[in-house]
Amino acid sequence: MKEFSFRTRERSLQRFQDEVFDVLIIGGGITGAAVARDASSRGLKVALVERMDFAFGTSSRSSKLIHGGLRYLQNLEFGLVFEALSERSHLLKTAPHMVKPLPFYFPVYRGDSHGRILMSFGLWLYDLLALFRAPGLHKGLSRKQFLEEVPFLKTEGLRGGFRFYDASMWDDVLVIETLKAAQEEGAVVANYIEASEPVWDGEQIIGFKVKGLSGNGLKYEKECVLRAHHTIVCAGPWADQVGAKLSKTWKRWLTPSKGVHLVFDLKRIPLPGAFVMSHPKDGRVAFVIPRTDLGDGVVIVGTTDGPTQEDLDQVQVSTLEVEYLMELLNQYFPTLQLTPSDILSSYVGIRPLMGGSADEATVLQKVSREHHIDQGPGGTVIVAGGKYTTHRTMAREVVDFGLKFWKKDSREIGRSQTDTPVNPQVTVEAIQKIKSLASDRGLEIPEKLLGRYGGDALSLMEMDSDSENDPAGFPYLKAQLRYSIRSEMVLFLEDFYLRRVPLYATRKDHGLPWANALAEVWAEEQGLSHLEVQAEVDRLQAELAKRSQISFVK
Repeated sequence: MKEFSFRTRERSLQRFQDEVFDVLIIGGGITGAAVARDASSRGLKVALVERMDFAFGTSSRSSKLIHGGLRYLQNLEFGLVFEALSERSHLLKTAPHMVKPLPFYFPVYRGDSHGRILMSFGLWLYDLLALFRAPGLHKGLSRKQFLEEVPFLKTEGLRGGFRFYDASMWDDVLVIETLKAAQEEGAVVANYIEASEPVWDGEQIIGFKVKGLSGNGLKYEKECVLRAHHTIVCAGPWADQVGAKLSKTWKRWLTPSKGVHLVFDLKRIPLPGAFVMSHPKDGRVAFVIPRTDLGDGVVIVGTTDGPTQEDLDQVQVSTLEVEYLMELLNQYFPTLQLTPSDILSSYVGIRPLMGGSADEATVLQKVSREHHIDQGPGGTVIVAGGKYTTHRTMAREVVDFGLKFWKKDSREIGRSQTDTPVNPQVTVEAIQKIKSLASDRGLEIPEKLLGRYGGDALSLMEMDSDSENDPAGFPYLKAQLRYSIRSEMVLFLEDFYLRRVPLYATRKDHGLPWANALAEVWAEEQGLSHLEVQAEVDRLQAELAKRSQISFVK
């Protein structure tokens, strides 16, 4: 188990002050993490800073799918789909604890624009572009077969449908694992560090003033100059905000798209796989995604895909969006009689889409999910857009672009080396070894821990053997927190609740009954006094209350 903790962060801060880096990466979501790993694997000296926690924004608020993008075929984006399907295959092999096969059900009703013949052709093309390496080939289902699989589905007008395969993922964990892999390659990374102002040398940016948190408060006070020959901006939806710091004449790149998800107990919507829905009013597609691996089992419903003019730091779920998704659910599953009171939690993410119209929600369905890489002011490289599934190949393109754009270095820069697993502790061999070792000690490792932590699961259990009264689906919860503080750079309880484990998302009580006990562990791990415990619990409660609020502005 490698250290990746608050102590690692302190050492990173010192190195930011003392050293000069080849590349500074701004942004600690999946794009920044992947670029850091790729650049480091080539021998470049890399620094990465993230203003909030890693995966704080879009990278922890996705639909949590690794997919080729079946619906992108209608936009004729064959190259994007082929690349995504290739990466899906790669991730299923190299990150089996985070990326898992998932069947999808696509119903066909009388009068649908996507009839059975058209859908069959599209799915054969999907399998072909995957080079028939999907977890399973698609299959046509008769009306009777479909209802046997999903007996609570609306029957009126149902003609049958299809089952095909994509994959689910742990989005926020994938970011952490990728950052840890980057650190193994030599990258110096830290969360809660804001890149506040570029440092110029003539027409070139040679670093950034960065501000870090002071103590355990949320004030950015410690400031230093982080010097780097080159800067790559991987700020996702915040790319335009960073761009405005680079130039007073910055022109907007993005049309942010707001995606809302609702989370339900799996027992309320007991689907055998993910389900594709199409809204009758605007034709937009949403998914119903069962996740037995999250907590005690949940279903994620989403996403909406509409424009937003809101402050990206203040965006909220509105009642209109809840009503939109509830209407869609009750259209397809009328006998379940779902109501908003069934919602366990909700979350909203902003997609950094290139182009499109900020005034037409339906247009955003046709905006390309391909990424855009370009030169920015002061010799910077800026990347925006893209798909989670293709983060690894996108990162390779970003670094390749930078190396061509920047002045040649006298050193020999190696080739990208990111084909290996981000975490060798989660291979089949590593998990079998740890199971055998546990058996020799008379222990049985819960599958929830093996699926999340792989070969580190046994070490985690030894951190804190107190597993009584843990919430369902969260065995050895205190030990999981200790592990996250020591090995996943958790600074605050909200980092743990919202991004390292799905404690907030999968429970009606959002895990708050365990807050005091976990705050004691948090303080103990960081060597803090008991006086800090209540302040941390108060901060956690305030953040979760803000997340739980549904705006009544229509």
